Amino acid sequence: MARQFLCSDATTVATTKGKLRGCQQDGTYIFQGIKYADAKRFQMPQPVKAWEGVKDAMSYGYVCPLLDQDVPNGEIMVPHRYWPMNENCQYLNIWTQSLDKGAKKPVMVWLHGGGFAAGSSIEQVAYDGENMSKYGDVVVVSLNHRLNILGYMNLSGYSEKYANSGNAGNADMVAALRWIHENIEQFGGDPENVTLFGQSGGGMKVWTLMQTPEADGLFHKGIIQSGLLDGFIDSEKTDGTAIVEALLTELGFDEGDVEKLEDVPYYELAAAYHKVSPKLAAAGEYIGGNPMPNEFYVGDPREVGFTDHAKTIPVMVGTAFGEFAFGPGVTNKYELEEAQIIKLLTEKYGEYTEDMIPLFKKAYPDKNLSDLLFVDTFFRKPTIDFIAKKAAHSEAPTYSYMFAYEFPIDGGKPAWHCSEIPFVFHNTDKVIVCNIPGVSDRLEECVFGAWVQFARYGRPDYIGLPQWPACTPEDEATMIFDRTCEIRHNYDHALIEQIMKTNPQLPFFGAPSEDEIMLH
Repeated sequence: MARQFLCSDATTVATTKGKLRGCQQDGTYIFQGIKYADAKRFQMPQPVKAWEGVKDAMSYGYVCPLLDQDVPNGEIMVPHRYWPMNENCQYLNIWTQSLDKGAKKPVMVWLHGGGFAAGSSIEQVAYDGENMSKYGDVVVVSLNHRLNILGYMNLSGYSEKYANSGNAGNADMVAALRWIHENIEQFGGDPENVTLFGQSGGGMKVWTLMQTPEADGLFHKGIIQSGLLDGFIDSEKTDGTAIVEALLTELGFDEGDVEKLEDVPYYELAAAYHKVSPKLAAAGEYIGGNPMPNEFYVGDPREVGFTDHAKTIPVMVGTAFGEFAFGPGVTNKYELEEAQIIKLLTEKYGEYTEDMIPLFKKAYPDKNLSDLLFVDTFFRKPTIDFIAKKAAHSEAPTYSYMFAYEFPIDGGKPAWHCSEIPFVFHNTDKVIVCNIPGVSDRLEECVFGAWVQFARYGRPDYIGLPQWPACTPEDEATMIFDRTCEIRHNYDHALIEQIMKTNPQLPFFGAPSEDEIMLH
């Protein structure tokens, strides 16, 4: 069936810098590729210049260049889109149901995953904001910003103009939030009701922006999806001298010729970085790639405490059951005897298995015992810590969730990293592996409903869910999103501690290789 399309003066909006023309599809206004800032390499973003006439906003803007070539892999689980790259990548996209300045609809700003090194606002098919805006009656914004060596490389010791180069990517996001604050009313949004939400690196961006004074007042709530990982951001190493000097030498420049790095073609700079950074990292030197604590970003709240403003931000935070469960599952798990499953568990957990089994059965009474093979601790353990420390501040509530859905692949596969995103955006129709008739639609309504209600009111009180209390330092009240959604209290803490005794090593973070698939 044909969709209704409109592109005319009725889809034109006046921003503070000039007019933009988007389009309307089945009632949803869509604006793509809005330039929110400009920046020279390694330097702070600046407002865009005003223009005359009307600019079209119907093409996604450039995405940040990546250090490594993307390889299509595991697309059935996390389908992707790819787009032209350019370091002038400060663009955002908007989906909205109204262009009435007085509409005052909640604004949901999506921060993409990929750590601080990769990804984009359109990288995943499920990032599309049309359904979220339409079914939730909210304004959805997604954005690109500088990443990797472009966004997070400390050259501050060489020139004042590079004073905050180690946080340039986060400064881009602050510039985007400032643009939203100044312009979103024209798109039907409420600048005083802005929620940041993001997954993986996007979740990390939410809490780093909570710790960024320049962002105070530019957003009001935060949703952190699988965004806490111990050791990912090293707050101790910030001296960029070694990596910068190594880059200069590798590129054939004289010591101190730092400004020449501004003009090196990106992929030559990336190749030099790839050549020199591993040796420096092995020696314990700073090599950039993540935000660095300074006056702009005050540091990890679990280490330095929450800022006074961060304490006032309502937060919803959680993880997926099997974050690293990208590889093959246990295809015949429902046909195995318990003794066979215990043998599999013992191969992984050894002497700790016997004590682990009753803890798993108590935490997840409806799960197959083989799912214990995939229980995540890498995100879950620091998330428990974050929740307890944030909940200690009564200024704003903290809500906990666990996405524990079993997907209809490999005989029933535990939820993996990114797998909740289609449910959050009301986009399970775009990710076929999500779908179980009579099951996935109900779960999608619950997940989506909770996210939108939290954005609207600061409480995830959706009519299809049981009452969801805020956490306290002693009581983590976790909403389990599964075939049956329920609240459990400190339900997996003992299990996580028992698994941690096995000293699990962080696995490869990616989709299964072709060899792994063939072995399966």
